[in-house]
Amino acid sequence: SIAPSEGRAATDIDASTEYNMEDALLNDETRQPLSRKVPIASSKINPYRMVIVLRLVVLSIFLHYRLTNPVRNAYPLWLLSVICEIWFALSWILDQFPKWFPINRETYLDRLALRYDREGEPSQLAAVDIFVSTVDPLKEPPIVTANTVLSILAVDYPVDKVSCYVSDDGASMLTFDALAETSEFARKWVPFVKKYDIEPRAPEFYFCQKIDYLKDKVQPSFVKDRRAMKREYEEFKIRINALVSKALKVPEEGWIMQDGTPWPGNNTRDHPGMIQVFLGHSGGLDTEGNELPRLVYVSREKRPGFQHHKKAGAMNALVRVSAVLTNGQYMLNLDCDHYINNSKAVREAMCFLMDPNLGPQVCYVQFPQRFDGIDRNDRYANRNTVFFDINLRGLDGIQGPVYVGTGCVFNRTAIYGYEPPIKAKKPGFLASLCGGKKKASKSKKRSSDKKKSNKHVDSSVPVFNLEDIEEGVEGTIFIFLHLPPPNSLYCFVICSSYCTFWSFNQHVLFGRCWV
Repeated sequence: SIAPSEGRAATDIDASTEYNMEDALLNDETRQPLSRKVPIASSKINPYRMVIVLRLVVLSIFLHYRLTNPVRNAYPLWLLSVICEIWFALSWILDQFPKWFPINRETYLDRLALRYDREGEPSQLAAVDIFVSTVDPLKEPPIVTANTVLSILAVDYPVDKVSCYVSDDGASMLTFDALAETSEFARKWVPFVKKYDIEPRAPEFYFCQKIDYLKDKVQPSFVKDRRAMKREYEEFKIRINALVSKALKVPEEGWIMQDGTPWPGNNTRDHPGMIQVFLGHSGGLDTEGNELPRLVYVSREKRPGFQHHKKAGAMNALVRVSAVLTNGQYMLNLDCDHYINNSKAVREAMCFLMDPNLGPQVCYVQFPQRFDGIDRNDRYANRNTVFFDINLRGLDGIQGPVYVGTGCVFNRTAIYGYEPPIKAKKPGFLASLCGGKKKASKSKKRSSDKKKSNKHVDSSVPVFNLEDIEEGVEGTIFIFLHLPPPNSLYCFVICSSYCTFWSFNQHVLFGRCWV
C-alpha cells in the first residue's frame, strides 16, 4: 500500500503499484513514490458510461431482431448485412474499452530532486540520449530543425547527462552547415534562457508569443538582454537563410568542403557514414564558460542495392552510434519539427522511469503531442484531440498505451531485450595454481545474479558492454518519443519487462507540432 501525500486523498494514489516500504520510511519525502494516478472525476465520466451502457442495450436489441427476422426473399444479402453489422458492433465495443477508465498522471519533481539531484552533490539522474531525425532540408527547413535542437540543448537537466543526436538521412551539406551555425548560436541562447527561466526554449516560438514577456521577470537587465538576444537570433536566421539560398544552386562537381575535399554525401544513395561532434561535455562551453550538452551530427552509411531510405534505419543507426559515444540509459526521439516546450519534460519522464519500485517495470513513457500554427477552431482536426486526450488516457487506465511514433522516452534495456552482460571475474593467482574455482550450483548462481541485477547502477556509467552485444538484424528498428505542455502534464505509461518494436514511417500532415 501507499501512504497518501499531504493534502491528497488516499484514493488518488496509484494503488495498483505495490510499494514494500515501512510506514516510518514513507514519512520520509525522499522515499515516497515519484508519481501517482489521478482518476477522472466520477461526475464527468459516469454520464458517459451510462450512455455507453444504453447504446449497448439498444445494439443488443437491434441485433436480436435482425437475427430472429431473416429475409427469406434475399437471404444471401440479409446474411451479408448481418455479418457486417455484427462486425461493426464488435469494433464499437472494442473502441469503448479504452474510454471506460481514463486517467491522468501527476509527477513529483521535488521528490525526484531530493532523491537524485540534491543541491551541492553530484547529480544521480540517468543519462538521456535525444534523437532528432531529418531527411530533406528543403522540405524540412533547417531553421525548424535548429529550433528543435536549441530547445533540447536548453532543457532543465544536468548538461553532462544530455546528448542530442541529429540524423541527416539525406547527407545534406546544408543540414551540416546549419547545425554548425546552431551550435555557435547555442553558446549564447542556452545561458540566456536558463538565466531568466524562459519558456518555451525554442527561440522562434518564444519570440512569436503574444504575451507580456515582462511577467515574473524582475531582473532590471532582462529587457536589455532580451533585445540583444532577439537581434542575435534575427542575424542567426539570416545566416541560415543564406545557406538555404546557396544550397539551391548545386555545383556540377558537387559540394566542396573547406579543406578542398569533396563532400562525402554528394551521392545521397552511395556514401560512407559521417559523424561530427559539434559540442561535447569537455569541449563545448557557452559565453559564460559553462558546459553545454553534447551535439552530434550523424549520417548513416548508404550503398546501392540496399533498402535503407526509411526512418527506421536512421533511428537504428542513432541507437548504435549513441551506444558507442554516450550509451545513455534512456532514449528520447523527436521529429525535426517537434520542439520541447516544457524544459522539465525530461524530468517528468524520469519520475516514472527512475522510480525505484515502478521504474524497473516500465518500458517506455509516451507523451501526447501538441501543435502550433493551427486555426482556433481546428476545423481539420489536426490536433487529434480525441486520440490524445481521450483514447490514450483510457488506454493508460488499462495499462495499454501505444507508441505513436514520436515524443516517447524508452528504456534502453527494454529495447535491447536483456540486462547488461556481467563478465565473469578472472581467477586469482592462488586459484590458478589450485586448478581454478569450483563451479557453483545453478540455484546459487541464479540467486547471486539476481542480487547483482537488483543493486543500484550508477547512471553515469555506460549501461552496456558493447563487446558482448550481438549485431541486430538489418532492417529492424527501435523507435522512441512526446513531451507535455506546461501545467497540464499527462502521459501514458506502459509496463513491460522487455519489448521490441518494429518501425514504421511517421508523417505530420498539418501544422508544426511540439512536445
